[in-house]
Amino acid sequence: MSTIHPDQITAERLAGLTRGVQGGMAPAPGTGDGTLIDTPGVRPPLVLNSRSFKEVTDIICGYAENSPPRWWLPLFGLVSTVAGLGGALIGYLVITGIGAWGMNNQVDWAWDITNFVFWIGIGHAGTLISAILCLLKQKWRTAVNRSAEAMTIFAVICAATFPGIHIGRQWMAWMLFPIPNANAIWPNFRSPLLWDVFAVSTYGTVSALFWFMGMIPDFASLRDRADRRLRANPEGGARLLPFLPVRIDRLRALVYGFLAMGWRNSGRHWHRYEAAYLILAGISTPLVLSVHSIVSFDFATSILPGWHTTIFPPYFVAGAIFGGFAMVLFLLIPARELYPNMKDFITLRHVENMAKIILVTGMMVGFAYSMEFFIAWYGANEYELYCFQNRAFGPYWWAYWTMIGCNVLSPQLFWFKAMRQKPLVVFIVSCAVTVGMWFERFVIIVSSLHRTFLPGEWNMFHPTFVDVGIFVGSCGVFVTLFLLFMRFLPMFAMAELKAVLPQASPHWHGYGHGDHSDHGHGANGHNGHDSHAPARHSSRGAH
Repeated sequence: MSTIHPDQITAERLAGLTRGVQGGMAPAPGTGDGTLIDTPGVRPPLVLNSRSFKEVTDIICGYAENSPPRWWLPLFGLVSTVAGLGGALIGYLVITGIGAWGMNNQVDWAWDITNFVFWIGIGHAGTLISAILCLLKQKWRTAVNRSAEAMTIFAVICAATFPGIHIGRQWMAWMLFPIPNANAIWPNFRSPLLWDVFAVSTYGTVSALFWFMGMIPDFASLRDRADRRLRANPEGGARLLPFLPVRIDRLRALVYGFLAMGWRNSGRHWHRYEAAYLILAGISTPLVLSVHSIVSFDFATSILPGWHTTIFPPYFVAGAIFGGFAMVLFLLIPARELYPNMKDFITLRHVENMAKIILVTGMMVGFAYSMEFFIAWYGANEYELYCFQNRAFGPYWWAYWTMIGCNVLSPQLFWFKAMRQKPLVVFIVSCAVTVGMWFERFVIIVSSLHRTFLPGEWNMFHPTFVDVGIFVGSCGVFVTLFLLFMRFLPMFAMAELKAVLPQASPHWHGYGHGDHSDHGHGANGHNGHDSHAPARHSSRGAH
């Protein structure tokens, strides 16, 4: 058999996997979990341990159906409490006024807009992984796209909070929207702040549709599994609460059935699903470039030194992808350690591929940092040159060099193969990049404002507990939503994972492993009703 379409035994041998005495698979020395292969023309396995279609369904649905791990409830209680405290501080801010923040007449854009730009940037990796890598037929995206899409939605929710509370009179937030001139409100349609509303609302809507669309077949599987358990045991099953007669499976069947939107696994459904998925992917792709470019126009269209530069749109887009991929790794590396069997789907090859993207985008961000200094010197504008010198050597030097250390220096570890193949090292670097990207926005905003044209207007910015508490609360909201996602929704796209299994290929004959096609049974375990039959999943399916 060829290395492009190998049978199962050939594929495992080429991947460095060897069969042990008990029949289990063990990676050969130097191949990590069996996916770290450098042989040209050999495709490493994307799912480990020779999983069958039914096993994939049972494992992924089990994350939503079984009791949560012991660590889940204490962590959820902690982060939801932090989110509640952040909400309480927002209420205090509305009652007291934005004077509770550390802003002043000079630094009137401070932590609030810093946090807004930070969260918008975090949301970029989900669209990149799901849309662009889908259009480029990169199959390794199948294990990480669902979590990245969820991260996008939750980051946009956190970001949307800050413009609404920044305006001071929060009950007038409706004036942020493009109100027709007939109402005599006269919004400034040339303002990039108004463009933000268009860009972020469009991005959030399309991302939510894209995320929901991909989960429809998975909702159908969860619905059918709950319905099958109810039919097998109509009077049994766990109750929602001890004093209520409602069964958990009945509630699951109703909720997942509603979300499945009548999915019945017909050829017509798959055809329309594929068409809609590709259309949304095509719409989402330019949004990756447009949204953060428009956010950067908030700064670039001003005449303030440090902001008035044409490098901001590509610089912000590269930084958003950089920070977004770091957040994906920050979330998924602990998850693959804490959830059973998740290492079969998120392999070391996935971690290494994302580490490479962080290295590339980190170098782009470092190049943008250096070009800012070069253009300031080459343009011979004394105010611009002073602004960048003040960033590096002025009162906020510690923030600037924290940004350089986290965003430019720490990703350089990924030049070494051994570093980018170690999840602990990748996790530490992803934490550093996340911190560095927040400091990047802080440096851009505060260091450009606290030293303006007239020395008499110079002032320092010092955050208050309300500043810090609202940002920490937004982090609590983000983690709370992600934990709820992991608990109640399918974390992986089951159809896409099955499409990359060896048995999805027409060249696979089950040599040496028995027939993993479940003998005509679907992934849900009943005959002829596999909601994720990869043979039908042609446009992203098995070749």
